[in-house]
Amino acid sequence: MSSAPRRYHVTTFGCQMNKADSERMAGILETMGMAWEEDPLQADIVLYNTCTIRDNAEQKVYSYLGRQAKRKQTNPNLTLVVAGCVAQQEGEKLLRRVPELDLVMGPQHANRLQDLLEQVMNGNQVVATDPVHIMEDITQPRRDSEVTAWVNVIYGCNERCTYCVVPGVRGVEQSRTPEAIYAEMEALGRQGFKEVTLLGQNIDAYGRDLPGITAEGRRQNTLTDLLYTVHDIPGIERIRFATSHPRYFTERLIQACAELPKVCEHFHIPFQSGDNDVLKAMARGYTHEKYRRIIDSIREYMPDAAISADAIVGFPGETEEQFQRTMQLVDDVGFDLLNTAAYSPRPNTPAALWDNQLSEAEKSDRLQRLNHLVGLKAAERSQRYANRVEQVLIEDVNPKDPSQVMGRTRGNRLTFCTGDITHLKGQLIDVQITEVRPFSLTGVHLVPAHA
Repeated sequence: MSSAPRRYHVTTFGCQMNKADSERMAGILETMGMAWEEDPLQADIVLYNTCTIRDNAEQKVYSYLGRQAKRKQTNPNLTLVVAGCVAQQEGEKLLRRVPELDLVMGPQHANRLQDLLEQVMNGNQVVATDPVHIMEDITQPRRDSEVTAWVNVIYGCNERCTYCVVPGVRGVEQSRTPEAIYAEMEALGRQGFKEVTLLGQNIDAYGRDLPGITAEGRRQNTLTDLLYTVHDIPGIERIRFATSHPRYFTERLIQACAELPKVCEHFHIPFQSGDNDVLKAMARGYTHEKYRRIIDSIREYMPDAAISADAIVGFPGETEEQFQRTMQLVDDVGFDLLNTAAYSPRPNTPAALWDNQLSEAEKSDRLQRLNHLVGLKAAERSQRYANRVEQVLIEDVNPKDPSQVMGRTRGNRLTFCTGDITHLKGQLIDVQITEVRPFSLTGVHLVPAHA
């Protein structure tokens, strides 16, 4: 009998939280003695970590699963796992649709992958979608980068936006302790990682479920406190965080970002709509005026800060006039990057049941118009980089041009320059920008005289 290790493949759909979960699950599989396989059709265990934010991501999962289900009919030793948000949302329905599946597991169960697989090895078909307290994770993730790393700080979400499946599939907010986060980042610093992105579905809610009030009556263990706690960890040169919620975004947090040298001047703050009635229907808990005040405040403290966001068009009942308010907000703010989507009704969300849905044609038309404006504004914002010297953290080689390396500015702008990855990987270098595009830059590496 062959003693070669079983080979696994993980495909990730969706957000940064999913990418971080996939890295942790890959780490567990390696701890179990398995080896990575690039080709999903050659792997002995195939794991799809899924996203249900939009319908097309879900459909893609089903088409991938169809191919693997066929394989399983001739290869009974193949283990098929669906993890993440589609798994949580569909639960046992997935088994009825794809009976070849061995394990269906929601995002809260990512740390339990080994236990669940052991149940599968004992001949069980397993569905793990019950709400659980997320145990502190001690496995080493198999990280996709050697330079930048994700660190989860809070799981779940207590918001109840009427279009969003996240609270239903990722559960209630559970913050990790500052000590656990500090220990993980300290280890990353020792391993040579230069940049950490702190992650949460609603990161500004960090610490709400942890004890602690100061003598002045202020809540301790906020995201702001966490930034001060982890800032001086040796080896970590840059800190980012995502995703923020305008309802909880404070001036104190903005001040901390301006004050702490390692925290990058880059903010990802979804606004979703520029119209107050639509925001109310979405149950977002803020007005477009409040959103604009946050942006003004960021730019007052850090005039050059990069700001990215998310927006939804074609929400049920959205009029042309209301859509124009979103366009106006985008025009006024001038985002560096905007993730846009046409509204997609999701299962078990209030908005999916409303009878004022817009036609696909109307949603598609609005999305096209918004994307056109986004490109124009991003190109305008990019102009400020022309001829400037930017500090870039080199992450990898440019896949389209092996003579170039690529990395990101502090403002998260993708930047390319000629260079040798063997010498430059993980280095912070100065790059004189020679070419600006809406979403990326090219420049020349300024080599210090003594180098």
